[in-house]
Amino acid sequence: MVKAIRVYELGAPEVMKWEDVEIGEPKQGEIRVKNKAIGVNFIDIYFRTGVYKVPQIPYTPGVEAAGVVTATGPGVNDVKIGDLVYHPGSVMGTYVEEQIVLADKVIPLPPMDPIVVAAAMTKGLTARFLVRTWFKVEKGHTVLVHAAAGGVGSLLCQWANMLGAIVIGTVSTKEKALQAKEDGCHHVIIYKEENFVTRVDEITSGEGLDVVFDSVGKDTFEGSLACLKPRGYMISFGQSSGTPDPVPLSVLAAKSLFLTRPSVRTSGFSKDEMREAAKEVLTNVAAGALRVRVNHTYPLSQAAQAHADMADRKTSGSIVLIPEE
Repeated sequence: MVKAIRVYELGAPEVMKWEDVEIGEPKQGEIRVKNKAIGVNFIDIYFRTGVYKVPQIPYTPGVEAAGVVTATGPGVNDVKIGDLVYHPGSVMGTYVEEQIVLADKVIPLPPMDPIVVAAAMTKGLTARFLVRTWFKVEKGHTVLVHAAAGGVGSLLCQWANMLGAIVIGTVSTKEKALQAKEDGCHHVIIYKEENFVTRVDEITSGEGLDVVFDSVGKDTFEGSLACLKPRGYMISFGQSSGTPDPVPLSVLAAKSLFLTRPSVRTSGFSKDEMREAAKEVLTNVAAGALRVRVNHTYPLSQAAQAHADMADRKTSGSIVLIPEE
């Protein structure tokens, strides 16, 4: 038996229960992994609250973890007991001390701190696809990153800056503004103190933005569209403030805007594409080109508190759950 977070009904953080589960032994093509660090992502909240549909109830939350292989099933040759690996669970399920996963889904890791890996991978992959695939950021582009001090936002600002863009970030506090500056923002807007649409207009001398990366959703959506230059790109990749209201196509026609709602889960990336992207993330992290801010760690048993703090915007950078030894 191992300890895990289980959810029996959708709702507030309190629906997450800390209890014993049986995991068994790995079968054909499976391995058992003892999780050392578990990444917390806003998608975990979306599933828990019903914004995204969960495959089944009850379920164990979590879409990523880094850990050590403790057993292998028949037919597994690429990894061995003792290897450090990153994995996305098995249809979620990483909020657990130890678990069974498919061997072909794991990514073998070089010697790295598993906490850094769990903090960086999903968020780093999202940032990488945002600036390299869904919109190819180039030198001279002017970009706006909402929630610039968040887990994805921090890495996104750094990566866009690395590609030569002029980076504008929005944050809620002066403390987060300082972090955003350190992470490559040339301009930081504290949205509680000034209107970000007006400020972007001033910064760009009325020209507008090439692209907006918006993970906030309802509270920022219309303003984000207003900030774009003709043929600008609106990339909505999250909805921490709620689902945006429907948009008539005529709104986009006013400036011939492009609007997309991408997700790593539904983009159909091949195994090779994902592994190449993951290698790029890890290489940049190991080289120091990307600073991973693990600003908050919680014991796995306190996952509910981690969710509450994240939803209340009390956190910055990445949040990682640590299973008790």
